[in-house]
Amino acid sequence: MKFRTARFVAALFTAVPALVATVPQVQSRDAITLQDQRDQIIQQQVAAIAAEGRGRIGVAAMDLDGGGQIFVNGDMPFPMASTAKIAVAATFLEQVEKGNYRLDQQFPMMLRVAEKGTPSPEAPLRPGSVMTAQSLMELMITRSHNQATDGLIKVVGGFDNVNRWLTRNGITGQRLDHTMATLVRDDGKVDPAKVIDTRTSSTPRAMIALLAAIDRGGVLSPESRAVLLDTMTRTSTGKTRIRAGVPEGTLVAHKTGTLWGVTDDVGIVRLPDGRHLAVTFFVTGPEGHAAHAKLIARMMRTIYDGYATPLGNGTQDLVRRR
Repeated sequence: MKFRTARFVAALFTAVPALVATVPQVQSRDAITLQDQRDQIIQQQVAAIAAEGRGRIGVAAMDLDGGGQIFVNGDMPFPMASTAKIAVAATFLEQVEKGNYRLDQQFPMMLRVAEKGTPSPEAPLRPGSVMTAQSLMELMITRSHNQATDGLIKVVGGFDNVNRWLTRNGITGQRLDHTMATLVRDDGKVDPAKVIDTRTSSTPRAMIALLAAIDRGGVLSPESRAVLLDTMTRTSTGKTRIRAGVPEGTLVAHKTGTLWGVTDDVGIVRLPDGRHLAVTFFVTGPEGHAAHAKLIARMMRTIYDGYATPLGNGTQDLVRRR
């Protein structure tokens, strides 16, 4: 079996209304005056919260079923940190779909090797513990395990192949340029609040495009989509970020990212009527992760409350995901 049976939470994500969309349509929508008025109000409220931060902050949100989207610094590159692991997982799952690999196939983690003298451009790695690809993905997403991530990056042929997957699927403005070992080794060399480094970065718009493409089924098979979203619902990191900004019991599939001066959280939130809301928060600055998390939670609650009530009855007639 290439895919294990998706858990009930994944089935919930699969069985809600959705618009039928091609990948290019993920990144923009036709203007609808009434919805744009609501978007503008939500965007202004979120921007006001973001302005309280002392660094660069990027935010994006998109109602994937009812229409509506907001952006704060939407086209500015931000450090992805571990949110890059979503694209790594999607790239591997595509290889499973093609029959190149199986989820129960075993691969090694990749561990960083100590360096002497001048560091090499890429941190050297060696094989570590061997486990199934399913286990590597579980660790990579739910616990943000870097060695497991580097194991899957190696399996897919390196981060260049992750970038090819993104390009092939119409996701522009996001790229991976490091292994996790290199990213951690070099953490802190650049102040992300003051310097825009396009390496291993994403714009909020690009991350929303990736989340929307996965959620709408445009880039992965239903089985792969269920595996990935199911795994993302079990993320154990970042409980004070997106999850703190939504009512208790809300279904959330997300991935966090944390580096020096960087606090990220991106994912898909299920609204009360079953619509899906894709959200991206990239926060940089000197305040620290706890303060950043509070900003994310406040912005998330503003977005959730703003989109929780649909503008009309249009969502009742949408095509359902299969």
